[in-house]
Amino acid sequence: MVATERPSEKIVHKWKIFRAICTARPRLGVSERALSVLNALLTFHPETALTGEGDLIVFLSNHQLSRRPQGMPASTLRRHLAVLVDAGLIVRCDSPNGKRYARKDEAGEIELAFGFDLSPLVMRSEEFESLAADIEAEARALKLVRERITLCRRDIAKMIATGIEEGVPTRRAGQGPADWQEVHAAFRAMVAQIPRTATRQELEPIADELSQLADDVLNLQIQESERQ
Repeated sequence: MVATERPSEKIVHKWKIFRAICTARPRLGVSERALSVLNALLTFHPETALTGEGDLIVFLSNHQLSRRPQGMPASTLRRHLAVLVDAGLIVRCDSPNGKRYARKDEAGEIELAFGFDLSPLVMRSEEFESLAADIEAEARALKLVRERITLCRRDIAKMIATGIEEGVPTRRAGQGPADWQEVHAAFRAMVAQIPRTATRQELEPIADELSQLADDVLNLQIQESERQ
């Protein structure tokens, strides 16, 4: 019902919105293979622009459609089409006999079509773009926290090596004397917490701990330099 109420003046570039959907895929609950089927549907729509005017129904058969996503078996194709429908990316417009076809008027214009309606891509375009922007922002934030951890690890390792080499005495955060092996052990314990695959939320506390350790070790170096 929502898809049929799209504003007549609205225009969406089909490949731009498809790229946004691909980026937002984890939030939409669709697989890459399902999106390959959506890609095939879009290639059969003759226009690049999806508008609020006219039908956006693609009425190719399963046989025609399965030839596009690398010869996908019919049973697999039906499953992925169902996923696209359930995710609200396309709408089924079934004919009485279940076949997909278009009926043309005397002028050769399509007056009635049965198949898959692409209208949700127009109606939900802002939603898809917003989801894609959120995911891209989170990916950038994750990259930054990983870079922060990498820089901290490099700096701490260099400072510990310098402290051992120059025999700098240690006193960490007022907790009493400690040798550089203990500092190194604390550093390795923090590094061991880092999962191979982790979210930004998991990495940020580790980055904070490493940053604090880096500050502590740097202060040791400064204090020793001032003492000398």
